[in-house]
Amino acid sequence: MQASEASRAMAAAMSTASSLDLPVDDAIVLHDSNKLTLRLLPCDVLARVAPVALQVSQFEVELAQRLAESGCPVAALEHRVDPRVYERDGFVVTLWTYYEPATPREVSPADYANALERLHVGMRKLAIPTPHFTDRVEQAQQLVASRDHTPALADADRELLGDTLRGLRRVIGDRGPAEQVLHGEPHPGNVLTTKNGLLFIDLETCCRGPVEFDLAHAPEEVSEHYPGLNQDLLRECRILVLAMITTWRWDRGDQLPNGRQLGTEWLSQIRAALERKGAGY
Repeated sequence: MQASEASRAMAAAMSTASSLDLPVDDAIVLHDSNKLTLRLLPCDVLARVAPVALQVSQFEVELAQRLAESGCPVAALEHRVDPRVYERDGFVVTLWTYYEPATPREVSPADYANALERLHVGMRKLAIPTPHFTDRVEQAQQLVASRDHTPALADADRELLGDTLRGLRRVIGDRGPAEQVLHGEPHPGNVLTTKNGLLFIDLETCCRGPVEFDLAHAPEEVSEHYPGLNQDLLRECRILVLAMITTWRWDRGDQLPNGRQLGTEWLSQIRAALERKGAGY
């Protein structure tokens, strides 16, 4: 967030917590992206704050409640207040349990795979409307097609990303894989190492698709411990996901530090992966 917006978001979170009789006189920024993640003290609550126009918080809250109730490894909402979305000063605020990081914080690939498999088992039982993973691919394709939104993307790189997104979307669809509700982005940044074990956060990217799409976001070693994967499909999903996140880095509105440098490096990785695969699409 911009500094002025972040300051307003922090004030909205603190005043929301205070209005709910949670003692708060300080806020520590834990993460700053499209939403602000704060640790509120001394009540020790984790607050997530986003502009009203950019949020899908109600969906995330309902999903987190259902998954936590079924014993899935997800972060829980704050139990001292009603589990809902609070709106204040143009922001939506959700309040969650704060988990003290476990020591050491290293995550073994086997534990990571086990936690993700447990999450998938719980999600498989959910009958909820979610976007399809191809909807997110479509968003990336639209960015690639728009020179206004990706003005710095060279023609050859634009063609590479466009062909890769379109081709792999078709190839994966033609496989007709089994699909279910997925986390959507279960990468290490969305995994907490806590005394309660590994917990997944940030459920707003939830979508429907093959489990290989989720595994494509995790470190490669994790997939070695996840049973029943289609390895060819997993390789295709890895390249597809790489093309998607590379596209985000060329969006003129991207604010990830060193994002453009990463985008350049990932373009090279896509070319190398396609050469190894011998892409024929």
